[in-house]
Amino acid sequence: MYTAISAKLINIAAAALTGAVLLFGAGNGIAHAANQAANQIVARISLSQQTMQVLVDGRPTFAWKVSTGAKGHVTPTGSFKPTRMHQMWYSRKYDNAPMPHSVFFKGGYAVHATNFVKRLGQPASHGCVRLHPVDAADFYQLVEIFGPANTRIVIVK
Repeated sequence: MYTAISAKLINIAAAALTGAVLLFGAGNGIAHAANQAANQIVARISLSQQTMQVLVDGRPTFAWKVSTGAKGHVTPTGSFKPTRMHQMWYSRKYDNAPMPHSVFFKGGYAVHATNFVKRLGQPASHGCVRLHPVDAADFYQLVEIFGPANTRIVIVK
C-alpha cells in the first residue's frame, strides 16, 4: 500500500534513474523538474530550529519538524554518513525503546521515527533525531534509493 508521500518517493527514484529528479516542497506537490547531476541527498538538521531539511542534489525537497537532544542529552553536530539502517530497531540503552526506520550516523545516534509527535519541534530525545513516523519512513526510503554512500546527515547548532 502506497501513501501519497511514498508515491513522491517512487517518482524521485524513477527520475534519478533516468537523469532528472522531480522535486517536492513540504506539502506543496510537484515544484518543478531539474537535471540530476550527483544523485545525492543531504539532510540538514538545525538544533536551534528543530527542523530537518532534505536536499536532493542541492535542491530543497522536504522540510520536517524534529526533536533532538533534551536538556542533559547531546545530539552531536557535524557531517556524517549513514553507518547502518534498520527498518525496526530497539534501543539497548533505553529499555528496548522502539526506533522505527532508523538511519544510524554515529555510534548509537540515529534519525528515526517517534510516536511522541506532539513533542516534534522541540528538544525531547536522548540525543537521536526524531521524526514523524511518515517522515521517518520517507527519509529511510530516500536513503535506500540513493544509498548511504550518497547521503550526508549534517547537524548544525
